[in-house]
Amino acid sequence: MRILPGLQRGNLRTEALAGVTLAAIAIPLNIGYAQIAGLPPTAGLYALIVPAVLYALLASSRQLVASPDAAAAALVGSSLTGLVAADSDTYLQLAFAQALIGAVMFALCAVLKLGFLANFLSAPILVGFVGGLALDILVSQVAKMLGVHIDSGGEFVEKAGQLLAGLGGTNLWSVVIAALSVAVLVLGRRVRGVPWALVVLVASTVALVVFRLDDAGVSVLGDVPAGPPSFTWPQISWTQWLQVVPSAFALTLVTIAEGLLVARRYAERHGYRDEPDRDLFAFAAANLGAGVTGGFTVGSSASRTAAMDQAGSRTQLPALVAAVLTFLVVCFGTALLRDIPSPAIGAIVAVAVVPLLGFADFARLWRLRRFEFAVAAVCFLGALFLGPVIGVVIAFVLSLVDVVRRASHPPVDVLTPGGEPLDAFRAADDGTVTSVPGVVVLRFAGPLFFGNAQRFGSAVRSAVTAGLAVDARHLVLDCEAITDVDTTAADVADETFAWCAEQGVTVSFSRLRAGVREQFAHFDLLGDARQFSTNAAAATALRADGPAS
Repeated sequence: MRILPGLQRGNLRTEALAGVTLAAIAIPLNIGYAQIAGLPPTAGLYALIVPAVLYALLASSRQLVASPDAAAAALVGSSLTGLVAADSDTYLQLAFAQALIGAVMFALCAVLKLGFLANFLSAPILVGFVGGLALDILVSQVAKMLGVHIDSGGEFVEKAGQLLAGLGGTNLWSVVIAALSVAVLVLGRRVRGVPWALVVLVASTVALVVFRLDDAGVSVLGDVPAGPPSFTWPQISWTQWLQVVPSAFALTLVTIAEGLLVARRYAERHGYRDEPDRDLFAFAAANLGAGVTGGFTVGSSASRTAAMDQAGSRTQLPALVAAVLTFLVVCFGTALLRDIPSPAIGAIVAVAVVPLLGFADFARLWRLRRFEFAVAAVCFLGALFLGPVIGVVIAFVLSLVDVVRRASHPPVDVLTPGGEPLDAFRAADDGTVTSVPGVVVLRFAGPLFFGNAQRFGSAVRSAVTAGLAVDARHLVLDCEAITDVDTTAADVADETFAWCAEQGVTVSFSRLRAGVREQFAHFDLLGDARQFSTNAAAATALRADGPAS
């Protein structure tokens, strides 16, 4: 098996050049994300070296770029700021511990094959959650772009208030640098293949040095310690380890949902197989590498993955090339980073974050499904005003509520003799639906469980009542879509079938699955008065959906 699947002699040059592009994009972004997280620039740079290499070598995904992203940075910053001061050494140690706990959680998910958990955070929930984080990040970056000092580790309302209060002290040169940077980044999208973020950093740094704009009040990145990453271990108490568990869980959950979704999307697009549980193990290794080499929590970067896809990359080689280039920068080029203007970094991060606000996604949800729009809005507001960790909890709970809500209201299709179908029966090829004298057909499209048991009972009683009005004394339950039954539903069904018998109505079962038939028998739902039927009437009534069995 190849170490890097998909890599061939013919695409080696393309993949290597994509790696240079990735480094040019990732280095400035990770510096900005480290600042969002309240960490030194080296934490962002070190996360591009050992963690990226480990993920690239172990993952099944050929394209997903593993790196800290805006959402992860915001989660790290907001969760740790409430524990210790952001500029303390303990804060940095907690960030390392957070990554290590995340590594354990990823490993457990991989061993227990919990990749399916990604399905429990739907697209609307991710849109809302990530959008709330993006707006929180944007406030901090706008402050940098305006030259206004705010407490970037505070709550959203606090930061927004500080920004508004500080508008009177806006630095003109900071605004000029930010505006030009945004213009270059936005207009430069028309010309692919150029690392515009790197162009912005180099040009703005040269301008600052030449015109001595730091003397005019433009803030700069400052000294970045030189040297390769070294082995470290969090020097904190057991109590502090426990304090970061909830935020580590939130980071893990978001990465599982977003990372596995992005990996699957590109695998399907380019025709290769992805293995979610293997990718979870790769995330575990990447976060282990981050925690012991001075980085912080590593997730997935959808924007950088998209950039690599556009550059023609179909392997993990760009991640390895970017890791090597970043290593060279931290060893020999940190002096070049000292005079990078903060407004330029703010502009780069802001331009990367704005698409995450999800305006188009919110508009689409409003147009297509209002309930999912409401779910996204709740997650947006929760992440924004209650904090990212609580926002993740809200998102997860809403996911479960939505699943139960859907399962508790499955479609119920009813066909009575001589009448039109009462819900969603499909017509036969000739456009007609055949009814059978004396027979009412009901199809319950979902598993029978405590959440929808009463709906099932009510549907049967309503169908039987309607049938009795036209002297129909046979009820056929089309059970093709029933995949399970629990005790509560069985009790309700038994009472309902007994009621049918009292009304002089016989109950038959059509297309009952073998496993479900065993469950019905176990709960004694196949009584003497009922038939397990290959009923000809049911077959005729349901002919648009295939023969009864």
